[in-house]
Amino acid sequence: MSWVILFIAGLFEVGWAIGLKYTDGFSRLWPSVGTAAAMLVSVLLLGTAMKELPVGTAYAVWTGIGAVGTAILGIYLFGDSASPARLACLAMIAAGIVGLKIFSNS
Repeated sequence: MSWVILFIAGLFEVGWAIGLKYTDGFSRLWPSVGTAAAMLVSVLLLGTAMKELPVGTAYAVWTGIGAVGTAILGIYLFGDSASPARLACLAMIAAGIVGLKIFSNS
Protein backbone atom coordinates (compact mmCIF):
# COMPACT_ATOMS: atom_id res chain seq x y z
CA MET A 1 0.00 0.00 0.00
CA SER A 2 2.93 2.35 0.65
CA TRP A 3 3.87 2.25 -3.03
CA VAL A 4 0.35 3.29 -4.04
CA ILE A 5 0.44 6.15 -1.53
CA LEU A 6 3.85 7.18 -2.83
CA PHE A 7 2.59 7.15 -6.42
CA ILE A 8 -0.37 9.36 -5.47
CA ALA A 9 2.03 11.69 -3.62
CA GLY A 10 4.05 11.93 -6.83
CA LEU A 11 0.93 12.84 -8.80
CA PHE A 12 0.17 15.62 -6.33
CA GLU A 13 3.75 16.81 -6.77
CA VAL A 14 3.11 17.07 -10.50
CA GLY A 15 -0.09 18.96 -9.69
CA TRP A 16 1.62 21.57 -7.55
CA ALA A 17 4.56 21.97 -9.91
CA ILE A 18 2.22 22.65 -12.82
CA GLY A 19 0.03 24.75 -10.53
CA LEU A 20 2.96 27.08 -9.88
CA LYS A 21 2.80 28.15 -13.52
CA TYR A 22 -0.84 29.18 -13.09
CA THR A 23 -0.32 31.12 -9.84
CA ASP A 24 1.55 33.91 -11.65
CA GLY A 25 4.01 34.26 -8.79
CA PHE A 26 1.27 33.51 -6.22
CA SER A 27 -0.59 36.63 -7.33
CA ARG A 28 -3.73 34.68 -8.37
CA LEU A 29 -5.78 33.50 -5.38
CA TRP A 30 -7.44 30.25 -6.48
CA PRO A 31 -4.52 28.78 -8.41
CA SER A 32 -2.34 29.65 -5.40
CA VAL A 33 -4.75 27.97 -2.97
CA GLY A 34 -4.92 24.85 -5.16
CA THR A 35 -1.15 24.74 -5.53
CA ALA A 36 -0.57 25.11 -1.79
CA ALA A 37 -3.15 22.40 -1.08
CA ALA A 38 -1.46 20.05 -3.56
CA MET A 39 1.91 20.77 -1.92
CA LEU A 40 0.53 19.89 1.49
CA VAL A 41 -1.18 16.69 0.32
CA SER A 42 1.93 15.61 -1.57
CA VAL A 43 4.24 16.01 1.41
CA LEU A 44 1.76 14.40 3.83
CA LEU A 45 1.39 11.38 1.56
CA LEU A 46 5.16 11.18 1.11
CA GLY A 47 5.56 11.14 4.88
CA THR A 48 2.95 8.41 5.18
CA ALA A 49 4.69 6.27 2.55
CA MET A 50 8.03 6.74 4.34
CA LYS A 51 6.67 4.91 7.37
CA GLU A 52 7.33 1.67 5.49
CA LEU A 53 9.65 2.59 2.60
CA PRO A 54 13.33 3.50 2.82
CA VAL A 55 13.75 7.28 2.89
CA GLY A 56 16.15 7.44 -0.06
CA THR A 57 13.98 5.23 -2.23
CA ALA A 58 10.75 7.02 -1.36
CA TYR A 59 12.21 10.47 -1.94
CA ALA A 60 13.89 9.50 -5.22
CA VAL A 61 10.70 7.91 -6.56
CA TRP A 62 8.58 10.88 -5.43
CA THR A 63 10.84 13.42 -7.10
CA GLY A 64 11.21 11.21 -10.17
CA ILE A 65 7.45 10.94 -10.64
CA GLY A 66 7.22 14.69 -10.16
CA ALA A 67 10.02 15.43 -12.62
CA VAL A 68 8.80 13.12 -15.37
CA GLY A 69 5.14 14.03 -14.94
CA THR A 70 5.83 17.74 -14.84
CA ALA A 71 8.06 17.58 -17.91
CA ILE A 72 5.45 15.62 -19.87
CA LEU A 73 2.69 18.04 -18.91
CA GLY A 74 5.02 20.94 -19.73
CA ILE A 75 5.36 19.53 -23.24
CA TYR A 76 1.62 19.02 -23.57
CA LEU A 77 0.31 22.19 -21.88
CA PHE A 78 3.02 24.76 -22.50
CA GLY A 79 4.81 23.63 -25.64
CA ASP A 80 8.07 22.80 -23.85
CA SER A 81 10.71 21.06 -25.93
CA ALA A 82 10.09 17.42 -26.82
CA SER A 83 13.48 16.82 -28.42
CA PRO A 84 14.64 13.21 -28.69
CA ALA A 85 17.47 13.86 -26.22
CA ARG A 86 15.07 15.35 -23.67
CA LEU A 87 12.65 12.44 -24.05
CA ALA A 88 15.53 9.98 -23.68
CA CYS A 89 16.55 11.65 -20.43
CA LEU A 90 12.98 11.43 -19.14
CA ALA A 91 12.95 7.74 -20.08
CA MET A 92 16.12 7.22 -18.04
CA ILE A 93 14.49 8.87 -15.02
CA ALA A 94 11.44 6.63 -15.48
CA ALA A 95 13.72 3.58 -15.73
CA GLY A 96 15.35 4.62 -12.47
CA ILE A 97 11.96 4.84 -10.78
CA VAL A 98 11.05 1.35 -11.99
CA GLY A 99 14.45 0.05 -10.91
CA LEU A 100 14.05 1.46 -7.43
CA LYS A 101 10.67 -0.23 -7.14
CA ILE A 102 11.97 -3.58 -8.42
CA PHE A 103 15.05 -3.64 -6.22
CA SER A 104 13.51 -2.17 -3.07
CA ASN A 105 13.21 -4.28 0.04
CA SER A 106 9.66 -3.06 0.66
